[in-house]
Amino acid sequence: MQRLLWNALDEAAREQALRRPAQQTRADTAAAVAEILQAVRCDGDAALRRYAERFDGRAPERFAVSAGEFEQAERSLSPALRSAIDEAGERIARFHEAGMTRPYALDTAEGVRCERVLRPIRRVGLYVPAGSAPLPSTALMLGVPAQLAGCPEVALCTPPRADGSADPAVLYAARRCGIERVYKLGGAQAIAAMAFGTASVGKCDKLFGPGNAYVTEAKRQVALLEGGAAIDLPAGPSEVLVIADAGARADFVAADLLSQAEHGPDSQVILLSDDAALLDAVDAELERQLAALSRADTARAALGASRSILVDSIDSALAVSNRYAPEHLILALRDARAWLGEVEAAGSVFLGDWAPEALGDYCSGTNHVLPTSGAARYAGGVNVASFQVAITVQEVQPQGLRAIGPCAVELATAEGLDAHREAVALRLRAVAA
Repeated sequence: MQRLLWNALDEAAREQALRRPAQQTRADTAAAVAEILQAVRCDGDAALRRYAERFDGRAPERFAVSAGEFEQAERSLSPALRSAIDEAGERIARFHEAGMTRPYALDTAEGVRCERVLRPIRRVGLYVPAGSAPLPSTALMLGVPAQLAGCPEVALCTPPRADGSADPAVLYAARRCGIERVYKLGGAQAIAAMAFGTASVGKCDKLFGPGNAYVTEAKRQVALLEGGAAIDLPAGPSEVLVIADAGARADFVAADLLSQAEHGPDSQVILLSDDAALLDAVDAELERQLAALSRADTARAALGASRSILVDSIDSALAVSNRYAPEHLILALRDARAWLGEVEAAGSVFLGDWAPEALGDYCSGTNHVLPTSGAARYAGGVNVASFQVAITVQEVQPQGLRAIGPCAVELATAEGLDAHREAVALRLRAVAA
């Protein structure tokens, strides 16, 4: 990791130090994605087959996973893995159910009842990455809240394996969440299929899920196109920022950095500390632990675009973190909770030495589909409300019209909207008569 001294950097250098790798290739990525979206929108399944042959090496006879494939997937998993998926799903469900938005109603004036009711989004599409590593945990993170929200139509796309099949753990997790419509499709073409619909894949109203730079860009573009789909949030390449003090364990910190670096070469990890000796110790641990990783090459590539930054205080580290707005923030500090109030922008926060980010990825109960690329400044992670629409309702009795109608008349007059004014005034006259 590149070592930087924060106080020695000017503003331009600081901006560059916190730049995400994906942003540097965005122009090329955007052009390639736009071409894929247009092809799928025009040619449907034919385009999906062309891209399957190009990117996956083969086009399946059918993209949809059959009932037999679901059953075979379940049989192929060890009892221990099935149990772990079930356990994680239960914990995720408990956490998300506790935080569900509730409908409410109140009288804002006598005879005026205002309500907020919730309805599930009818057609949702879930994307579960599996390009470099299958992620059954993501199927849970998306499938559980969709199930709790009561979405009637749920489709899931996941890239096929080398043999053309879908990852069995992903299939088991999907079926556990009640999802039967799974498609062996990956990349920007999967996003296009769910956004626009093809003969094989139904059109969705909203898309969810993380992915690489191409998937993230595809989601961004379809959300802007007429006839496209809404999206959950920018959830691109993984990132973690760790703030560690002199008392932090270097081996723990290095392990947390590597757990994100191994996601992909476009992932980014940042370490901030006010202790140079800790930074040196983490560097040594990174080399030691890398030697034992099966995805060491991937992690090394990510570390090449990552930073180890010496700051003059933990206060300064929090200021840098808020500026970066990380997807994951680990506070490896002696009194971590005391610093939580200083966190202004982060997708998910992990307090202290004993809360590795990997627990949030899998089974603590929180959601790991989180805002990346600085979107944590204005967006939070996926939850049940992400799969719902809130509808406001108002019911007005004659006495309620008498109570609040003059207010509306006055405001409509001030705005010069005569029809607005008359829609209320007409009723006021009728009530008076």
